Amino acid sequence: MNHHSRFRAYHTVRGSAGHLLLWVSATFAMVLGVAGVVVPAAAADTVIDAVPAGNVPIEVAITPNGSFAYVTNSLDDSVSVIDTATNVEIDTLTVGDGPSGVAITPNGSFAYVTNLLDDSVSVIDTATNSEVGTITVGSLPFGVAITPNGSFAYVTNALGGSVSVIDTATNSEVKTVAVEAEPQGVAITPNGKYAYVTNRSSNSISVIDTATHTMIDTIRVGNEPRAVTVIPDGKRAYITNAGDDSVSVVDTRTDAVIDTIAVGNEPRAVTIIPSGKRAYITNAGDDSVSVIDTATDAVIDTIAVGNEPRGAAIIPDGKRAYITNSSADTVSVIAIDQCIGALCIDFASLTDPVWNAAGVFS
Repeated sequence: MNHHSRFRAYHTVRGSAGHLLLWVSATFAMVLGVAGVVVPAAAADTVIDAVPAGNVPIEVAITPNGSFAYVTNSLDDSVSVIDTATNVEIDTLTVGDGPSGVAITPNGSFAYVTNLLDDSVSVIDTATNSEVGTITVGSLPFGVAITPNGSFAYVTNALGGSVSVIDTATNSEVKTVAVEAEPQGVAITPNGKYAYVTNRSSNSISVIDTATHTMIDTIRVGNEPRAVTVIPDGKRAYITNAGDDSVSVVDTRTDAVIDTIAVGNEPRAVTIIPSGKRAYITNAGDDSVSVIDTATDAVIDTIAVGNEPRGAAIIPDGKRAYITNSSADTVSVIAIDQCIGALCIDFASLTDPVWNAAGVFS
């Protein structure tokens, strides 16, 4: 079995707010009508673009300023750089063998890419879009997350049952933390104190204390947990379980599962908008994205995207989501807000009990 075959085998509106929204939409439509202009409206949570990427795109990360998306392309050993203003691929750079995970430092200066098939991490200078370093880690490095202060990168080693801790100042591995079987996803809490790691073959989450780089807890979740993210207030973690088509919700204060949500077929990635009000889940088995209302932990929408969606990331202003479609070699762009021409309406702001008028228009 060659490396590419091996890679494929391994990766198998209410109340007054509602009236206000209608008034805003109607008024804007009336103005356009008087002007003789017909502008179609794009509904919220609608795919507005599909950007060509490389061969089998897996994960995506957005720069802190929201300007660029970095996409790992597993079968041509490259990273695509997409300009989020134009949704056009503007650069492609070569990395290691079988790139999988990608994370960008908080200052936006570097991207860290895990290379699944050569047990390394590529360090990319985002100013020049060039590889400036390679770090040897454990076997089959899969996911990567960076602490909020930018000091450490945590890399899951799927075959080795471990997590490599990289000092980003020296770009060297300074610690290896033993976890359970086949770690894949990793996320850091907003306060930087803990790393949550999904263990696919153990149906568990390992909790790592980032001060000591030691595992301090294990949480049992659903079948084949793949990805994990922590809500912006730090109180809950959302975990995709590909083996039973669900999302586990963990209270990070008690490290206990408090809810299980049924989603689409074979959920992979999970990302949450900056307000923390909605989570977006890629379902690789039915080519869709499930949208979860985090106040009720209920699925409120399902969005059709490209073939076999894997990775997901949301730009910092919370207005668009980028979804990698592994079997289509594209990245779907989802408009999270409703847009009428250049006018975008933020539903989350309008439906708050106390809404912020500045959040209506953008």
